[in-house]
Amino acid sequence: MRRTSLPAVVGLVTLSVGVLAGCTDNRPADAGDARSLDVVSTADGCELSATKAPAGNLRFSVRNDGSEVTEFYLLASDGLRIVAEIENIGPGLTRDLVVTAPEGDYVTACKPGMKGEGIRDDFAVTPSDEDVTASGDDKVLVDQANKNYAAYVQDQSAQLLDQTTRFVALYTAGKDDEARELYPVARQHWERIETVAESFGDLDPKMDAREADLEPGQRWTGWHLIEKDLWPQRAKGYEPLTRAERSTYADDLLANTQTLDDRVQDLTYSVDQIANGSRGLLDEVATGKVTGEEEYWSRTDLWDFQANVDGARVAFEGVQPIVEKNDEALATQIAERFDALQTLLDEHKDGDGFVAYDQLTTEQVKALSDAVNALSEPLSRLAAATV
Repeated sequence: MRRTSLPAVVGLVTLSVGVLAGCTDNRPADAGDARSLDVVSTADGCELSATKAPAGNLRFSVRNDGSEVTEFYLLASDGLRIVAEIENIGPGLTRDLVVTAPEGDYVTACKPGMKGEGIRDDFAVTPSDEDVTASGDDKVLVDQANKNYAAYVQDQSAQLLDQTTRFVALYTAGKDDEARELYPVARQHWERIETVAESFGDLDPKMDAREADLEPGQRWTGWHLIEKDLWPQRAKGYEPLTRAERSTYADDLLANTQTLDDRVQDLTYSVDQIANGSRGLLDEVATGKVTGEEEYWSRTDLWDFQANVDGARVAFEGVQPIVEKNDEALATQIAERFDALQTLLDEHKDGDGFVAYDQLTTEQVKALSDAVNALSEPLSRLAAATV
């Protein structure tokens, strides 16, 4: 947690990034067209009529055969950046998502109940002769960046709420081993949108304050208080929370997470805010994660580190087409330095997660710090290159 923030602006949003996207209602897919695909969403399935299509104008005809409202996403290959989406597909309804997609690897996802990560699978867009170059019109690119980032924040917030609900249920039930396992997984959704969350000044101190940062008289609540209770071995003479106290702090965390999710639904962004958000997330890495101060009790700092980098990269990629028009060399340099930082992070992976931060050597921490600093410099020029 830091005190800097990405200013929040309430309003409406429009289009998604890197592609042109739209939606229509109840139009059957054309079985003779390889770019026209059927999607059937159920409670436990997301079946596509094909797992690949030629580059160009794709139409996903999404039919909801489940009992809950669903939504459908086309995601970038990282499973984070939203390329296009269609929401609020009621049971028994069919809606179309039309998107102009260039060659590449993607991920599809249906979200029954419109929550969680959804039911995912890989999807490939193969080469074709069709011109799928994104429009160079500045307004189109700006609208694409704004809509994409708004959708990304909403998606990460929804996943944070879902994972936090599971986490506090385990914690209050005394299932500490399972709660410890879920702790860094749930928090990564917070860390990916941390600069947006910090823009709500009343929520951030309640949810993410570290004990060392408390001001005189400030009541400590949130993730890190619960973290200390789950990893008390580093706290000499620590008195564990009672079951009633656990319930109080867990309920408070969940209520604040719900408030955050409610508030992000109406946010819109300018490209300079998105660019500054990318830099701000990397600042979070430099001031909290590299130093090992963020997760003092659990030592899960590398999970947070990765999530901040994820969020910074998604924000950068959202404005990348604009930057490439204005300063191609800067866009290339930033992309290369994101790759270099990710290569170093990958060296510390352990299964689906990471090694504990206190297992890193001084040299390994310095290498990460140097890579963060190398990326910070060009990122500081990102906002200026978007306007």
